[in-house]
Order: sequence, then C-alpha cells, then structure tokens
Amino acid sequence: MEQMGKLKPAFIKPHGTVTAANSSFLTDGASAVLIMSEEKALAMGYKPKAYLRDFVYVSQDPKDQLLLGPTYGTPKALERAGLSISDIDVFEFHEAFAGQIMANLKAMDSDWFAQTYMGRKSKVGTPPMEKFNLWGGSLSLGHPFGATGCRLVTTVAHRLQKEGGQYGLVAACAAGGQGHAMVIEAYPQ
Repeated sequence: MEQMGKLKPAFIKPHGTVTAANSSFLTDGASAVLIMSEEKALAMGYKPKAYLRDFVYVSQDPKDQLLLGPTYGTPKALERAGLSISDIDVFEFHEAFAGQIMANLKAMDSDWFAQTYMGRKSKVGTPPMEKFNLWGGSLSLGHPFGATGCRLVTTVAHRLQKEGGQYGLVAACAAGGQGHAMVIEAYPQ
C-alpha cells in the first residue's frame, strides 16, 4: 500500500487520482467470436453458448461524462430486453480505471443523477457485488484493445453456464464519450 501511494498521477498532475495501480493495463490480445442464428449453428453441428438478447450503443458529453457509458447503456439495454437489474445473474463491466467503475456504480445508484442527466424518473440501481466481475475485470486481467469486448461477452457466457444463471449484462465505456450495454441469455444446457 505504501508503494502504491507513492505512484504519480497519470493525468491532472500533481493532484490527479488515476495511477498505474488503479488503471487497466494495456495487454496484447486477439479475439474472435462466431455469431450466427441458432438454426444455422445447429445445422453446422455447433452448440451455442448463449443468445444475444439485446444491445444498445450510447454516447454522452465527453467533457464531464466521458466514461459513464455503462450508466447510460444499462437501463436502456434492460428496458429493450424487458428485464430489470434484479433479473440479471451475471454482470461484466469493463473497468478502464478504478475511479471510472466507482463513478458508474455511484451514478447508477443515484435518483438525482438519473433525473438530472438521464431524463429518468429513478435510478437503475447497482449490480450486486456478488454477481459483478467475479472472474476478474479489466483492472486485474488487462485491457487488450480490440479484444476486451469479446472477453467480456465470452466471460458472461461461460459464467452463465458454470453458475447456472439465465441472464448476463455486459457494459463498457469507450473513447470519446461512447459506451454500450448488452443482455446475454444462457443457451439451455
């Protein structure tokens, strides 16, 4: 803890809070995901892992809401899928920085934020921590540009199978104030 406390801020020097200790590190990676209809997969002899039930892309002002894509995308993806946060068994959110994920969780749990910035009557709520990034997130596993999204989706599919859940939610922020959220449903075993 002492050594981490000595690290210099990456931004807004000397008073910033983002350091190498609380940021996702860039890693090498590659990814491929095979996406097709259930009928086509079965006809080709593949057993699907999961269904993509719904997804949404969002964008907000990068000046003060740069990394809040999960906050904006989650309620929209849930609404499109006809679900609530309590219906989700597995959550996987990209963690660009520790502060970024904490800001999203705080905003998701705020009626004031929902009303003031999102035009919603009430908050969406926060994912229960016992369902959130249980196999490690981008802070612990790294952030391979071009592969992080696939890692998130395949982690949800595998967790749903292993943990016996039905629905998973993936959310991430992206450069320039964008973000996304998607609902994944487990394929019947």
